[in-house]
Amino acid sequence: MKRQWNWRLWFGFLVVLAGSVGYLALFARYPITRDFPWVSLLMFVAGGALLILGLKRAFREPQMYRGKIFGPILTILRAHVVVFFSYGRYYKGLRMPHSASAPRGRQKAREFTLPDLNGNPVRLAQLLRGAGGGKTKGTVLIFYRGYW
Repeated sequence: MKRQWNWRLWFGFLVVLAGSVGYLALFARYPITRDFPWVSLLMFVAGGALLILGLKRAFREPQMYRGKIFGPILTILRAHVVVFFSYGRYYKGLRMPHSASAPRGRQKAREFTLPDLNGNPVRLAQLLRGAGGGKTKGTVLIFYRGYW
């Protein structure tokens, strides 16, 4: 009897790879998946479950299904992918140094010029002057991270 292909092993490993590469390529663009990578974590769990099911199948019925060699290898590789993803995202990513030259709360920022929505340059002094030419108490700037 010819042994069958154990698709759960390979598909589970591909789901894990897609979870880690997808975070870097796609999920990090949007705040809902960048701030907490829930999609990637769900893909890691689903891929791990498929790998475990494939391993069980390969070792319970070795005469029928392939995977006694590649199953443990793919499972170890999956563990490495998850560990490196977690290390980069939760350890290194959250321990990035803060900018020493960034202004603190209630501290006046240095003069700068930025483009507005239409691409026209706007200076900080223009914003502080206000629309009617009178002086304002301050201004709030909102930066959209990741869209430059």
